[in-house]
Amino acid sequence: MSRRAPALSALLLPLALAAAPAWAAPEQAAIFTIELLDPGVVGGRKPRPDETRKLALVTEELRKALQANGSLEPVDVGPQSAEIAKQAPLYKCEGCAAGIAKTLGADLAVTGYVEKGSNQIFNLNVVISDAATGKVVRGGQVVIRADTDDTWAHAMRWVVKNRLLAEPLPNRS
Repeated sequence: MSRRAPALSALLLPLALAAAPAWAAPEQAAIFTIELLDPGVVGGRKPRPDETRKLALVTEELRKALQANGSLEPVDVGPQSAEIAKQAPLYKCEGCAAGIAKTLGADLAVTGYVEKGSNQIFNLNVVISDAATGKVVRGGQVVIRADTDDTWAHAMRWVVKNRLLAEPLPNRS
């Protein structure tokens, strides 16, 4: 019997390894540019150059933080830039970002906006939605209490770490 055990385990080990699940590839995520909401201006307005720069900064922080986690891989949203511009702002389009993400072949849509409360207080909001259903799978918000590049970047890293990816995304791990 003792001679059979090593032979049996030699036969079963390759079968067990073949049946083991492979490491899951990162999910494809359409990460859209963070937008500005200024509720103090009726009808909205285009961001000023300094705000546009900060929005680009936090969008890049979002991409880097989500990709560094290893569970999400950004897809290029450029091919849908005309549709994105047509639907903008995405935070008001009733889930259109999920449809755009699906068109791009992404599993998830990541949208966000910075709501201006005053010249020194902003609310950063980020949502991850399932591209197939539009259902929100995770969201987070943080208040930015100073208008500097460092505070905006820190706020985005904090929301990703403590709200968006604090736990694995539901039904995805």
